[in-house]
Amino acid sequence: MTKFLAAERAIRAAAPFDLLDTVRRALVEEYGALSVDLLMADYSLTLLQPVTELPHTAEPVPVHASPAGRAFASQDPHTRSVAGEGSVDLFLPVTVRGDRLGILAVRVPEERCTPQEIDELTDLAEILGHEIVVADRDTDVYLQARRASRLTLAAEMQWQLLPGRSYTRTEYAIGAQLEPAYAIHGDNFDWAATGDTLTLTVTNGMGEGIEASLLTNLAVNALRNARRAGIGIADQAALADQALYAQHRGERYVSTLLLSFDLATERVQTVDAGSPQLWRQRGRTVDQVPFEAQLPLGMFEETDYVVQEFEVRRGDRLLFVSDGVYSALSASGEAYGERRLARAIQGASLLPASAVPRAILQELAVHVNADAEDDALVVCLDWFGRETGSV
Repeated sequence: MTKFLAAERAIRAAAPFDLLDTVRRALVEEYGALSVDLLMADYSLTLLQPVTELPHTAEPVPVHASPAGRAFASQDPHTRSVAGEGSVDLFLPVTVRGDRLGILAVRVPEERCTPQEIDELTDLAEILGHEIVVADRDTDVYLQARRASRLTLAAEMQWQLLPGRSYTRTEYAIGAQLEPAYAIHGDNFDWAATGDTLTLTVTNGMGEGIEASLLTNLAVNALRNARRAGIGIADQAALADQALYAQHRGERYVSTLLLSFDLATERVQTVDAGSPQLWRQRGRTVDQVPFEAQLPLGMFEETDYVVQEFEVRRGDRLLFVSDGVYSALSASGEAYGERRLARAIQGASLLPASAVPRAILQELAVHVNADAEDDALVVCLDWFGRETGSV
């Protein structure tokens, strides 16, 4: 445990841009590591990008069909013996509260690969993840490493606006993904948790490119401003509506679905202000949860919004999708539609929430069979429920 504490102290004391070199030195000194590499998940979640000096020249690793990818998908350590070298490669998830950042790849001598050593290195990979999240405030090193290609300016703004791509706690797990990852413009998601509630919003700003991104940025920040004032989701919608109308006078608006989950009662308050849809998988049944449609945010001045309610049950899976999913057209002009969407949801039943959005968007890509012209957003929420007496 002494060597673990020494490595932990070194990682926590490292300069933001020097985390990887610090981890290397600590693991070489304390655990006899032969090599240490950090692989960051790219924006499309298809590649693991090595963190190197610019310009990045190291080859990326595919998430599918690679040992590092298996560890990333399973979120469990994965080992691989190195033939003829007497050493073992360890692939350790770098994850923060369910948000999968990447993989720490460590090669150690075979005799050092004990269960205790693996457990300690796994914990150090998690500590590294927390430090990367903090370091992102002060350095671009890890954000740059995530890029398999250049982001558009609109996409840069959208990804910086997000809370993360997944989040896990005792009562629920969330996973989300946007496509086209490097050219997204109007779609967005947001969440905020307390000990008793979860607030989740899915937004879709009209238009394309930077105009859609600016519109969505205004909407998301207006909703956050209202939420952080401690008011309910109907008033959050009303205040965001006023902010958008004041700026654009009804010429531009944002479709939004707002939800507030009460963890104790399992009741959900909802405001449906536009096109994002909610689907529910309960047991073997997949169906859309209908709400009374209300006006998108910013369409008219001083719109009143009404809260509706529904109940979640333990074991429910909720899927939130934008119109870029269910309305996506094939090369022949056929919409993706409800039947294909329900089938895609069923096909992802055995996956964890963090992996579901990517799986559904891959199914969508087969249908579209071309570069998407519209944003496509999927958010998955698995509801586990609260154990009696837990907080």
